Amino acid sequence: MTSPSNTSVTPYGTLPPSSTPSTRKPISLPRLREMQAHGEKITMLTAYDATFAAVADAAGVECILVGDSLGMVCQGLTSTVGVTLETMRHHTECVANGLRRSQATAWLIGDLPFGSYHESKEQALRSAVVLMQAGAHMVKLEGGGWTAETVRFLVERGIPVCAHLGLTPQTVHALGGYRVQGKGEEAAATLKRHAHELQDAGAAMMVLEMVPAALSAELTKELTHCATIGIGAGSGTAGQVLVLHDMLGMNLGKMPKFVRNFMEGADNKTASVRGAMEAYVRAVKDGSFPVNAQHAW
Repeated sequence: MTSPSNTSVTPYGTLPPSSTPSTRKPISLPRLREMQAHGEKITMLTAYDATFAAVADAAGVECILVGDSLGMVCQGLTSTVGVTLETMRHHTECVANGLRRSQATAWLIGDLPFGSYHESKEQALRSAVVLMQAGAHMVKLEGGGWTAETVRFLVERGIPVCAHLGLTPQTVHALGGYRVQGKGEEAAATLKRHAHELQDAGAAMMVLEMVPAALSAELTKELTHCATIGIGAGSGTAGQVLVLHDMLGMNLGKMPKFVRNFMEGADNKTASVRGAMEAYVRAVKDGSFPVNAQHAW
């Protein structure tokens, strides 16, 4: 029996050893800063495995977040609190491997999970090293106030940091549920103070989740050295992020207000995950997503 002539075929849907060379250079921190400075919207999606990460990269997504949201969409947990550092290390490594097997151009961010950076700056460093050695280019941590010192400690040691303000899922129990944050003068002032402290500490990016659109837009103008990435925070941010499963219409619960299903409305014969991702990138870039009246507060 002769062996198959097409040696690139691999079983179980795994990626081939290489793919078509990329037409874009790898995304870097200077490139992201350049995009922010020129007003070019930054696109970000979550991914938790090699294949989806490779597809997102090929679709033109600039940033891939290995989010602790995997606890809910992959593990079936009711919150992100139960996600461990080892779980994050495993999925970060999977995503990094997928990028290396394909175009390897996306900027990879790994979430520091609950309890992995709260004890001390030194604990945060040890946890960040785990994710960086797994392939992350940057780590993300939640909260303001006390976190500024931790951010500074990490940045001074060469670890890029993405901050996260507004709705912070790891502290959802303390917040009283998944609610809009920064409403009212006092809450807005506190959020703004924390945002400036995090920028001053060296955070290069900042996720603003479920923050009023007007406040997010104001912060985006003020934070000239920290790119804001919105999720339910309106169209005035420097970029947007969505959970992969949400934007593909695969949410197991109620779809959040700020989500758009990018598979919906596509021709059944041509619909694809990559096509949905490409549509998401186009919509963020041209400003047609999000729509403040529909997706923000």
